[in-house]
Amino acid sequence: MRWTTILAIYFLFWFLSLFLVLPFGVRTSEEVGKEKIPGQADSAPHEFRPLRIILRTSLVAAVLFLLFYLNYLYGWVTVDSFDFLFTPPANIRG
Repeated sequence: MRWTTILAIYFLFWFLSLFLVLPFGVRTSEEVGKEKIPGQADSAPHEFRPLRIILRTSLVAAVLFLLFYLNYLYGWVTVDSFDFLFTPPANIRG
């Protein structure tokens, strides 16, 4: 696998992980005990910590990519693993 392919797949996992990680650890102003700013959504986070989100996302993406790459090397799950989806049942003859 070329390094550009590895990089592209990692960034796909990174952006997928970003949407998985974003809702975790969010506390609203009401939960913290602070006053809500007029016009602020009830679900708006009290503090936005982009560095924490980037670190968590990178860690989750690295783990997912590692699993993907190990599967690529060792072939744990292949297209043949899903063969049952594409073969008709034995009792149907056509």
